[in-house]
Amino acid sequence: MTNKFDTLTFFSPKAIEGSAAQFFDAGISAGFPSPTEDFSDHPFSLDQELIKNKETTFYARVSGQSMIGAGLNDSDLLVIDRSLEPTNNKIAVCFLDGEFTVKRLRVADNQMWLQPENPNYPIINITEDNNFLIWGIVTNVIKKV
Repeated sequence: MTNKFDTLTFFSPKAIEGSAAQFFDAGISAGFPSPTEDFSDHPFSLDQELIKNKETTFYARVSGQSMIGAGLNDSDLLVIDRSLEPTNNKIAVCFLDGEFTVKRLRVADNQMWLQPENPNYPIINITEDNNFLIWGIVTNVIKKV
């Protein structure tokens, strides 16, 4: 099996004046329907909900299947914050030997691995021989249904 890395396409978030969608803060039942209530609508911005550090946050689209076990599927949109501390078990976007990849960080005993969430992909042991940079930490995923 070849060691193929996922390719990511990056986007910068741009706030658009007046682009907030309406938010109905009544909860939507995933079980039995609830009686109608007085729904009050409030402007709602996904940027305000998903982005804590505007200057250091980017979007990237997933390409590949290596993280399906973590719920990251091909074409999902990732929200990535470059200001967050990379720690064990976080999902990170990394630059490895000339390519971007998204994997779960595993850190122990002064060693680091990139753990895919699909058994068809190998665990990557990071060594001094690798050109390696943790580019940012995934904070959210946006999916199409």
